[in-house]
Amino acid sequence: MTKEMTSFKFFFRNGETWTIDREYIGDLWISKVTTSYGRIHGSDFQKIHPCEGLKIEIFSEADHVQSDDINQGGLELGMFARALKYQDIEKMAINFDDQTSDLIYFPYKDKETPGQEGLDNIYQSTKISADNRLYIVIDAEKTVAEIYQDKF
Repeated sequence: MTKEMTSFKFFFRNGETWTIDREYIGDLWISKVTTSYGRIHGSDFQKIHPCEGLKIEIFSEADHVQSDDINQGGLELGMFARALKYQDIEKMAINFDDQTSDLIYFPYKDKETPGQEGLDNIYQSTKISADNRLYIVIDAEKTVAEIYQDKF
C-alpha cells in the first residue's frame, strides 16, 4: 500500500505555520530534493531534505488558518496577505495519510532589508492573481512573475 500526500505545512522563519490541504493546491513543482545528514542549531544528527526550489499555486479556499496552526499574522491578515507581506518560508512538511511527514528545506538567503526584521528570503517571490490564487516561487534564478507570467 502506498501512502498519499494529504497536506503541506509551511514553516515561516518567525515560527508561524500554515497548513494547506491537498485539494487547495494547483500547480506544484518541488525541484531536486536530496537527502543530507546534519545537525541544526545543536540538535542531534538528523536526515535533512534540502531542495533546489519550489513553485506552487494555492487556491483561494486555503486563505485561512487551521486550528492546528498557531498563527497570529494569518489571523490578522489572512494567509495570502501574510505570505505577500513576509517572504519568509523556510521549510515545508509534506504530510501523508499514514500520519508521517517529510520535511523539505528551501534555499534561504536573508534580504537584509533596512528597517525590517531581516527575515525575508531573497529567493522567494509571491503574487496573487486576478482570480485570487496565490503563487509562490522559491528559486535562486527566477521570480514568480517570470515563471507564472501568464497569470498576472
